[in-house]
Amino acid sequence: MKLIFFDIECAGVHKTYAKICAFGYVVCDGQFNILEKEDILINPRGRFELTNRKGEKGIILPYEYSEFKKQPSFPAVYERIKALLEDKNTYVFGHAVLNDVKYLNLETRRFKLPSFKFRFNDSQLLFMAYKNDFSRQFGLEFIASELGVEFTPHRAADDAYATMRIVEAMCKVNNCGLEELLKLYRIKSGKIENYNIIRPLSEGLKGYERQRKSDKEQRSRARIKFNNYYLKKRFVRGGRLGGATFTFTRAIEDDISVSLALVDKIYANGGRYTQQVEACAYFVRTEGDISGRAKAACSRANVKMLEIADLEKLLND
Repeated sequence: MKLIFFDIECAGVHKTYAKICAFGYVVCDGQFNILEKEDILINPRGRFELTNRKGEKGIILPYEYSEFKKQPSFPAVYERIKALLEDKNTYVFGHAVLNDVKYLNLETRRFKLPSFKFRFNDSQLLFMAYKNDFSRQFGLEFIASELGVEFTPHRAADDAYATMRIVEAMCKVNNCGLEELLKLYRIKSGKIENYNIIRPLSEGLKGYERQRKSDKEQRSRARIKFNNYYLKKRFVRGGRLGGATFTFTRAIEDDISVSLALVDKIYANGGRYTQQVEACAYFVRTEGDISGRAKAACSRANVKMLEIADLEKLLND
């Protein structure tokens, strides 16, 4: 059994191309002894576009950019990369690997080359399963720091090396080999064939996504119930709130065991409710609320910010 860990850097990514400029890889045996490590530099056949549309958030690749112009283009190295990734006796790994597989797919289409065909695994998914935390995507630098792996970010071969060391560290923590590690976390490999890509999955991730979908559906039902409820309320003239308008943060709206009772009290005291932040006099938020609605309310000088305890006090005084 052999393992190959790979990483790709691009001069620019678009929905129709991925201008690959570096394919870095590490090949090792089942005990993580390195057999090969190399950066294959590639002429991207186009200019470097390493920022977003505003010219911000750009990455800096640790290469001399002029060096890329001297290198062969992707079609010239395609067969070599294909042989590395399609070796039947090799496990293929990357970090957030789905992106890199998509880049390969885009470049084969761009240059009208046959599709790649191989199975692949993701060190990021493994680490998420190891931490039992699927709520965020852990970056390579974060994981490497946590597991004590040193490397140079965005140098493709070094990213591949860090990916290898991360998987090795997880094997050591669990006192097992790679195949046992994949079984332990119930990982199902991804696959590319005929330009179609199936992402890698774990049972933990599938469970998290099922729960997330269920929670979203529950929030949607609660939101419909809340909207139907407050829209039927009638303003009571002469109340001591004097027609003051209130808005809740979404988290409070969605908790209908709390929000419906608060709306009742607001209207009973001569207040109103609106979901338009710009139209409210009071915005009610949860402690530590950093939602977009809360930020929008904070930015308005005429809006008074309250927490639920403050609102209760206002309604009961």
